[in-house]
Amino acid sequence: MSDVVTEAVAALNAKMDGADFDGTAKFVIEGEGGIIIDAGGARASEDDADVSLTADTETFKAILEGELNPTTAFMTGKLSVDGDMGQAMKLASVLG
Repeated sequence: MSDVVTEAVAALNAKMDGADFDGTAKFVIEGEGGIIIDAGGARASEDDADVSLTADTETFKAILEGELNPTTAFMTGKLSVDGDMGQAMKLASVLG
């Protein structure tokens, strides 16, 4: 597992502390690996999910640090979403 994924899992778990997310989402960080987010939190995994969000490392870090809005990233083509858009919206509100 890459350092980027390890750091991202820790940051996502801190952001989600106590949040209620009842679906499954997968962040795919290009060239680094995947992160699954579900009711149990975030973990490194390549499992399938209800929705997959794919971005490069720079975009993912900017979203995670609050420097880039996920909707803006999607609208400008920096973030691609495959699957249940409703789950993607729920995830954005949980991570807000």
